[in-house]
Amino acid sequence: MIFSPGKLLLTSEYVVMDGALALALPTRWGQEFSARPVPDGKSQVLWQANHEGKQWLKATIDYKNEIVLSANNPEAARFVVRLLHYIKQHSALRLQQGDSYEIVTNLQFPANYGLGSSSTLMCNLAQWAAVDAFELNENCLGGSGYDVAVARHKTPILYRAKPDRTVSEIKFAPAYKDQLIFIHLNQKQDSRAGISLYRLRKKSSHDIDAFSEITKEVLKASDLQVFSDLMTAHEQRLSALIGLQTVKEKLFPDCPTFVKSLGAWGGDFVLSASFPGCREYFNQKGFPTVFSYTELIS
Repeated sequence: MIFSPGKLLLTSEYVVMDGALALALPTRWGQEFSARPVPDGKSQVLWQANHEGKQWLKATIDYKNEIVLSANNPEAARFVVRLLHYIKQHSALRLQQGDSYEIVTNLQFPANYGLGSSSTLMCNLAQWAAVDAFELNENCLGGSGYDVAVARHKTPILYRAKPDRTVSEIKFAPAYKDQLIFIHLNQKQDSRAGISLYRLRKKSSHDIDAFSEITKEVLKASDLQVFSDLMTAHEQRLSALIGLQTVKEKLFPDCPTFVKSLGAWGGDFVLSASFPGCREYFNQKGFPTVFSYTELIS
C-alpha cells in the first residue's frame, strides 16, 4: 500500500508560481494506492477509484492502444489514460511487458475539501511506476508543484518553485497551534481558474520578495498575535495584488480574529484563531465544518 498525505498552503498562494517562498503543511488524511499485476498479456488496467471507501470510478483501459474499454465516468477514465500514457513512455518498470494491472485508490477526505486529490494521486502513481512525480504532474496537470512536494515528503516544507525547485523539510509546531482552527467554505475552488486570473495581474520582483519575507517571519513568530498580524498582512498584500476582496471582508467582516485563505481564493479551507463561541459563530455564518489544528494537520 502506498500513501500520500494531502496538503494546505499556509503562505504564498499564487505567488509561489513565480518563485515566492511558501510554507505548506501535510494533512492527516490523504490517498491510498495499491496495484496488483495480472500476467494475462491483455495490456489492460482495471482501475477502481474509491472516495472515503465508496467507489466513484470503475474503468477498464487498454493501455497499449490507449483506449477506454469501459467506464462509469468516461471523462475521469480519459484522464487516467493520460496518466498511463506518461507512465508507458517514461517508466522502465510498469506497462512494459503486456501484463494487466488491478489498481485501487482510496481518497480519505471529501473531494470538495481541496486537500490534494490530484497531487496525492500523482505522487502515489509516480512512486509505483518509479517516475518523477513533479514531471508527471507538470505533464498532466501543471501548477507550482508544492502540493506534490508535500505528498512526497510527508512533512511541513518550505518550497520554492523558481528559478530552481527547492524543497526543505522543516518542523512547524508553533506553541500557539492549539489556538488555530480551519474552517471549510463548503465548496471546491477551481485552482486553475484562480491561476488564470492571477496570471493576468502585473507582478514585480518586490511583490514576490515580500511574500517570501512574510513566510520567513511566520517561521519565527513566537506568539499568536505576531502570527495573526502576519496573516492579516499577507491577506491584504495579496488582495491588492490579485484584485479580490479578502475572505474576511467578503464573508466574516465582524470576526474578532484574522481569517486567511489557504490556496485558491474563494473556496476550500480558511485559517483563523479560536475565540469564545467560534464554532457557533462560523456555524451561524453557514460554515459548520471547523477543525482544530491537530484534527487536520499531520
